[in-house]
Amino acid sequence: MSDQQPYSFFQSVEKSFDRAAQFTKWEKGLLEQIKACNSIYSMRFPVKMDDGSIEVIEAYRVQHSQHKSPCKGGIRFSEAVNQDEVMALASLMTYKCAIVNVPFGGAKGGIKINPRAHSIYELEKITRRYTSELVKKNFIGPGIDVPAPDYGTGEREMAWIVDTYASLKPGEIDAAGCVTGKPITQGGVRGRKEATGLGVFFGIREVCNMTDVMEKLGLPVGVVGKKVIVQGLGNVGYHSAKFFREHGSVVIAIAEYEGAIYKADGLNEEEVFQHRKATGSILNFPGATNLAKSGDALEMECDILIPAALENVINSTNAANVKAKIIGEAANGPLTPEADEILVAKGILIVPDMYLNAGGVTVSYFEWLKNLSHVRYGRMEKRFTENMNSHILSQMETLTNKKVGEAERKFIMHGAEEVDLVHSGLEETMITATREIMEIWKSNPAIPDMRTAAYVCAINKVGTSYAELGIFP
Repeated sequence: MSDQQPYSFFQSVEKSFDRAAQFTKWEKGLLEQIKACNSIYSMRFPVKMDDGSIEVIEAYRVQHSQHKSPCKGGIRFSEAVNQDEVMALASLMTYKCAIVNVPFGGAKGGIKINPRAHSIYELEKITRRYTSELVKKNFIGPGIDVPAPDYGTGEREMAWIVDTYASLKPGEIDAAGCVTGKPITQGGVRGRKEATGLGVFFGIREVCNMTDVMEKLGLPVGVVGKKVIVQGLGNVGYHSAKFFREHGSVVIAIAEYEGAIYKADGLNEEEVFQHRKATGSILNFPGATNLAKSGDALEMECDILIPAALENVINSTNAANVKAKIIGEAANGPLTPEADEILVAKGILIVPDMYLNAGGVTVSYFEWLKNLSHVRYGRMEKRFTENMNSHILSQMETLTNKKVGEAERKFIMHGAEEVDLVHSGLEETMITATREIMEIWKSNPAIPDMRTAAYVCAINKVGTSYAELGIFP
């Protein structure tokens, strides 16, 4: 079967869902409800461009599930945006939130534009108009639907959204909670930028710390010394590479759309990033070997392969050539269903996107909680912790008659900042989710792979929510 036309993106998500549903106890009607998109808002609106012309913009917001409120999901700006893609991404958000125990339903938004083809002023007008359309139809709000950044959007666009929402809802005290991924000054949370890449690291590290899993793959326990290849040097790929390198892994290759580079003793992602900034390409990086084409990096020998860029990069044409032992799906849908089957048959462990890249939504949840509580994390306990630690330390030094070194003293006395608490909460979330999925997989040998186990985990949690709501007695 070829990858070209058998399934749309949404259909491939449904296929994975159906494969997992047979391992659950829920009856057909409830499974159909879990699978269905509850609300689809397709809109067209005119925006006057800088040259005076009027362009009709196509945009979407899909709310997949309201088993928990609010709904949650990013907004992407891309010419590839269509209703099917937004529906697929919204449904994945439902399952993702369920797996990592974030109490949101799934949603997703998209505006069909090429952001590079528009001025900042045009992008602002498009974003603000899109927000006002969502407000009109009650498709946004801290208790209804909370967007976030995605492909082609960032803090700037989120600041425009929260400002537009607040201006249309005067006096709403929780207005800042209508969107996440905002600048710190507008109610954002520290640690959001690196959240997805850090979540990828925490998830794969936990898998690598499982002795039985590593034995099966013929690998030593832990991430130290593991050879890692990262495809994509955007926000997620950059931070994934950074955290693996900092914890003792060797990033032997990095791929971008213009090509790939290889260096046996390891690459430093920041140096590669600066080289690309200066030259416009990662190629010809000092000390590294250029690879003929970007896709070649996906087929190299390594322990961990992290596709962190686009959908469907590993498909039926190249899956048989992949030599990695572990594939960590940092991007959304980097493997086609056909590639999945080929790789699982080869004994490769695929750590699925639907929970592995949940770092972004987990930290978005922390930001939303911060906005509703109107207090910065760490503000109330930081000094108390530092004073208490200082007191304990001085007591120990008095009793032992020994002085603690300066670096150790600083570490012990440190009270948690917002970013420390956010990283800690993310680590706990990813470790717990990984263990839950692995427990389901181990408890039922008939489940073929980790992706199916992750879907089973998600379906059971959403099904339980519906059942407990009494909607399906």
